[in-house]
Amino acid sequence: MNSLSFVIPAYNEEPNVAEALGRASAVLETLHLDYELILVNDGSRDRTGEIAKNMLGKIPNLRVVENNPNRGYGGALKAGFYAAVKDWIAFGPSDNQFDFNQLRDLISESNTYDIVTGYRANDADPFMRRVNRWGWNWLVQILFGYMTRDIDCGFKLFRREILDRVTLNSDGAMVDTELLAGAQARGYKIIEVPLKHLPRTAGSPTGANYKVILRAFRDLVRFRFRLWRELNDEKKRIEPAPQR
Repeated sequence: MNSLSFVIPAYNEEPNVAEALGRASAVLETLHLDYELILVNDGSRDRTGEIAKNMLGKIPNLRVVENNPNRGYGGALKAGFYAAVKDWIAFGPSDNQFDFNQLRDLISESNTYDIVTGYRANDADPFMRRVNRWGWNWLVQILFGYMTRDIDCGFKLFRREILDRVTLNSDGAMVDTELLAGAQARGYKIIEVPLKHLPRTAGSPTGANYKVILRAFRDLVRFRFRLWRELNDEKKRIEPAPQR
């Protein structure tokens, strides 16, 4: 790995964003890579964007991308992904529930695998969020086969070239499934590594909103059919025309 873009999506994370950027920068500075750090302010209604912009020039290689209005978790990630210019992309949340030092554990697998996805070895979220997560992972495996035990773990690393072949449409929680299922169906190799999960100490999560969950389930079924059509179209393009 020669270069890395680290993307951090943030929505109303005023109490957390400065610490998240500081922790990410501290790790990236030790890796001796050509890197950039991208904070995506996803239409926050608090001081998240202001705090991030005030850190420009203080945090090395920091860029701030603005989504206005709010586009959702998937929309924030996509904005960061398509702004990224390095060969690899890592992303992690701004809620400080992961130890960014474990980026080294992800990078250590990058010589062999195309996507390195974490899973929460100890899930520190409240009970109902864990129940929702279990149901979601189960359904994803039914529809797409096994990719990882924790599809929506927000700390991952992947080759940027995957975005040339895998289309990400979702602005919501479906984006991780689109990335992994789309990549695996095209032959990219995925490995999962255990990550320590920390309790949230400030701010409020948004993913457990029932509207977000229902939209994600709807998008999941639609994506199953879309992926099937995409793969069939790609197969037709590469198959030689029948000779007369």
